Amino acid sequence: MSKPKHILVIRLSAMGDVAMTVPVLRALVLQYPEVKITVVSRPFFQPFFDSIPNVNFFGVDLKERHKGFLGLLRLYSDLRKLNIDLVADLHNVLRSKVVRTLFALSGKKVAATNKGRAEKKALTSLTNKVFAPVKSMVDRHVDTFKQLGFSIDLSSRSVTTQFPEKANLSEKILSITGTKNQNWIGIAPFAQYESKVYPFDLMQEVIDGLAENRDQKIFLFGGGEKEIQLLNQLQNQHDNVIVLAGKLKFKQELEVISNLDVMLSMDSGNAHIAAMLGVKVITLWGATHPFAGFKPFNQPDDFCLTSDRVQYPLLPTSIYGNKKVEGYEDVMRTILPQTIIDKIKKP
Repeated sequence: MSKPKHILVIRLSAMGDVAMTVPVLRALVLQYPEVKITVVSRPFFQPFFDSIPNVNFFGVDLKERHKGFLGLLRLYSDLRKLNIDLVADLHNVLRSKVVRTLFALSGKKVAATNKGRAEKKALTSLTNKVFAPVKSMVDRHVDTFKQLGFSIDLSSRSVTTQFPEKANLSEKILSITGTKNQNWIGIAPFAQYESKVYPFDLMQEVIDGLAENRDQKIFLFGGGEKEIQLLNQLQNQHDNVIVLAGKLKFKQELEVISNLDVMLSMDSGNAHIAAMLGVKVITLWGATHPFAGFKPFNQPDDFCLTSDRVQYPLLPTSIYGNKKVEGYEDVMRTILPQTIIDKIKKP
């Protein structure tokens, strides 16, 4: 009988992309309990993987020890000591290519995620656009493990077993959130790029509308002084709206998210974090679109509220939201606040 395989999984950033690997790894260890996994990522993301059995975490130090080409050689040297059998490069950028190539040269079987760049380019092209869904990143990661000999079942019948139990909230957290005796709604109104952020005045309407229902408590997520100031404005004196930004550590925020009934998010990391924890996620899409393969895991298509393509036929104009198209600054105003409220209310 061959010994259990030890798979090295590389996904260094960004937050949402790292979160999207979690359901795949959780399914892998459930379906192959003899397999051992070591995830290489930024130390900040370690809490994502804490609840997955047979998964160890290796925090990469890109600022010092593992910085630059010599740092990547040191990273390979550090990882080689772990007795790795297989390498799954879920990032497929220059850094991860160097490490996986070194493992390949040492005789290890490696596989890398095909990001589907050509299909995505066609989807966002402003001329000769091919408006059709491309394969999701989650499914692309499944393909990567298949290359290594592991077929992973992510069908609906197996999905429900892949989510962790809701976290037990500590007294510290409960002192901020209060005991859960209402419907808990999370709202993460920010994203890396402005083209993915719902207009502030309309988000205010959404929060005000939701806060009218006293059976609902709303938690606002974000980070940094500027975002906290904006969240305090959005709170708008509602005593059932709580700004969590700046009050909890990241792991504690994850524990609160696991207890939400629904998360409202932009096309951003918080959507994928909530989805990996099995929470209902409503997402709002501006310059980007779920067809690009970044729809949150295990969420129905109608939970993705997209901007109006009749009025703005060039959508989506960007995969990540970093490209601006003149005249398309206000596309998200076509998503009405009441539409969002109604979608959140829907069981």
